[in-house]
Amino acid sequence: MGRPPLGMKPTTIRLPQEMIQRIETLVGNRQLAQFIREAVERELERRERAEGKD
Repeated sequence: MGRPPLGMKPTTIRLPQEMIQRIETLVGNRQLAQFIREAVERELERRERAEGKD
């Protein structure tokens, strides 16, 4: 374990066990956090683009 990379803030989220299993099936259990970071980034970009179209 160790210190998180600089610029990262640890946070806790709750996901249904089934969702976690689906993600781990696709990317492996060691890639869960990276998958979530990438999904959140894509959603932020999508919403920011949508907001700019108003």
